[in-house]
Amino acid sequence: MTAERTLDNQALLDGLGQSTLVFDSADRLIMINQAARTLLGQDVRAFQVSGWMGANGFFERYLDGENQSLDEIRARALASDRPIRFQIQRNGEVIPCWASAVHRDGGEIYTLLTLEVPDWQAINTVMQRYLDEVDDAIGATIGHATLIEQNLRNADNTDVAKIERRVGGFTRLINVHMVRIQRLTAMITRLNAIRAGEIRDLVTIDRRKIVLADFLEDFVETIDDMPLVDPDTETDSFRPRLKVIAPAHLAVSASPRYLTHVLRDILRNAIMYSMRGTPITMAVFAGSRESTVQFDLTDEGYGIRASEFERVFAPFERSHQPQIISEFGYGLSLHLCKHEIEAMDGLIWFESQEGSGTTFSLRLPAWRSESSSASSSSAT
Repeated sequence: MTAERTLDNQALLDGLGQSTLVFDSADRLIMINQAARTLLGQDVRAFQVSGWMGANGFFERYLDGENQSLDEIRARALASDRPIRFQIQRNGEVIPCWASAVHRDGGEIYTLLTLEVPDWQAINTVMQRYLDEVDDAIGATIGHATLIEQNLRNADNTDVAKIERRVGGFTRLINVHMVRIQRLTAMITRLNAIRAGEIRDLVTIDRRKIVLADFLEDFVETIDDMPLVDPDTETDSFRPRLKVIAPAHLAVSASPRYLTHVLRDILRNAIMYSMRGTPITMAVFAGSRESTVQFDLTDEGYGIRASEFERVFAPFERSHQPQIISEFGYGLSLHLCKHEIEAMDGLIWFESQEGSGTTFSLRLPAWRSESSSASSSSAT
């Protein structure tokens, strides 16, 4: 790498959102971008003065137990044609990092370190929403409980049927608040796993063979066991609306837990954003060369405006269509689904036409006898 190329590339590196450092074969720091200076602060001087030795000392303070030194990580990067992922914990933040080897003509080898800049905006947003939800629920629950107590205290002079109606109304409102808090708590747990870089490890631990005909039969049987939509929206059973088409021989390599999360979230959207009683179909079929399996979940609902397609998987974004914005929601579930499906080495996308309905599609790896070993090797 010449000085001229360094100058040419500096503006490009400074334009990146990720922190980037480049070391030459003599262990000197030869390039660092603005994001790295901002993230590392005063620690940058150790990199500039001592090069790779300074970087090694810095990372050793923050590396987790699986990686004992930056030298070991670089050795793995030099022996691989792919970047090596690792992470550090600094000031309470988990920072995903990458190490890779860049080979130049003439045998020169450079080491590229990349650190992702933590983005706490999503966590801060959901935590504020959670605190607001809890505060509202506490106040409302206390108020409803007080009214229940007052009505029961005055029961001698009041018609029993009237008391039952009042108490039933109060308990229903309490249930609505508790269900909303429970759902948002579960979302925060899932979002935290994604933001902390833990989702792929969690999926790998839980990954197994899922025979889809059996899995989806159980999925349908348990649809009504937990609140699927906001209890203030609809309380009918949803099982009669859902038709599942799944050949008996199909199986995927995935996490049952996270696949259930994803299917429930997509089904919830199909129910909420379509007219009551309209059919919803989940069709499962083999993909190309039978190396993948595709799920298509289709509703005949309101559809999505083309102008809002790019916002579908963004966190805390909801459609501005009147039929959709009127339903209670957080605008987070599809963002979670996207990351969880990708952590299972899958893809998620959709097709929609306003007024005609929407199809959300998932593609996951088909189960093979070597699936577990292959997934383990891809995670390293």
